[in-house]
Amino acid sequence: MDVRLVQLAAGIDPAENRELVDARLGALDPGAQLVVLPEATMTDFGPTDLDLGRFAEPLDGPFVELLAGHARRLGSTIVAGTFEPSGDDLPFNTLVVVGPSGELTATYRKIHLYDSFGYRESDRLTAGELTPVTVEVADRTIGLMTCYDLRFPELGRLLVDAGADTFVIPAAWVAGEGKLHHWRTLLAARAIENTVNVVATAQGGRRYTGHSLVLDPSGSIVVEAAEGDETLSATLDPAEPGRTRATNPSLANRRIAPRGART
Repeated sequence: MDVRLVQLAAGIDPAENRELVDARLGALDPGAQLVVLPEATMTDFGPTDLDLGRFAEPLDGPFVELLAGHARRLGSTIVAGTFEPSGDDLPFNTLVVVGPSGELTATYRKIHLYDSFGYRESDRLTAGELTPVTVEVADRTIGLMTCYDLRFPELGRLLVDAGADTFVIPAAWVAGEGKLHHWRTLLAARAIENTVNVVATAQGGRRYTGHSLVLDPSGSIVVEAAEGDETLSATLDPAEPGRTRATNPSLANRRIAPRGART
């Protein structure tokens, strides 16, 4: 599976962000089966007192419509981060998955809100249901996470038990002391412990770490961005997770049964 990671720095004006996304996706040639943009691509989080509900769009809104047009042109599945009305005061932090036909094929509403490092995302957003989300792309089973979800290995286990052989993780990983180390280390840990490929696209710019990454199922870095705007390319071998699991059968060797499994 050929993948593209589009690292960018979004602002808080949805129209300007659509122009940015239109330009970045418009620069891509057809051929990739999967294109991944960061968390909060539709609108950045902005200042901590910014009402994100003002910017939330329905799943048939202009941002998803823009993605759909590019998905059809490219023949690709596109994953990107939005804010979606929840029916409550606080919107969802949502990943949308748009297939090559332009149809919305899946959504994932972020489960773990970033109440950490002195910040409370739960004051601004509504958490999604505790249900792992997978989607089929080019004979791969993609498991979806968003940013802070990365710090919760149990979600990775639920995804791999649902059949995922690849994790796709859009993020807006806030910069700070030790944060890039955490980012790389946790991505590698999720790859190694679950023997999956990891495709992680982060926002860049001054506020965020950047360093979008693709990792193989042994946790080795295939390709990595720097801090600024960048588009990465990688090819994932569909047989690689199986080869890695044959050498390192840690999933098969588990003695604590997956949740819901018979013992």
